[in-house]
Amino acid sequence: MSRQHTYETVVTWTGNRGTGTSSYRDYGREHDLSAEGPPVIPGTADPAFRGDPARWNPEQLLVGSLSQCHMLWFLHKCAMAKVVVTAYSDTATGTMAETADGGHFTEVVLRPAVTVAEPEMMETAMELHEAAHKSCFIAASVNFPVRHEPTVRTAD
Repeated sequence: MSRQHTYETVVTWTGNRGTGTSSYRDYGREHDLSAEGPPVIPGTADPAFRGDPARWNPEQLLVGSLSQCHMLWFLHKCAMAKVVVTAYSDTATGTMAETADGGHFTEVVLRPAVTVAEPEMMETAMELHEAAHKSCFIAASVNFPVRHEPTVRTAD
């Protein structure tokens, strides 16, 4: 049985500086990303494309989505395998290549740093990263490689 989920968001441009898009330099890239329930995310373009570095850009949000999805699946897989995770952080990096007509991501590298409760859980925790990757909805939806460079340690 297949289930279908729908996600609705609203993007509202807030960068009209009084003359709209009268020229490339005359408008701001600021916008708000919202959905029913969570707080608004202030968005912009990458600073390389005249964006505000104090706001989130779509490229960062894509890398963050991949990192979040992997973490959530990994924690689920660990819970099911009786691997007790006590800490998790990921320093993810996405690489994008500019082209004449836009650009595309060439890869994202996730670097999850995981702490488990017992030394005998370390090997299973390492293996579960691959299982989490295979289950991640976001990773399955992109057309570039998502690599993993995990580390696992014990709380001691």
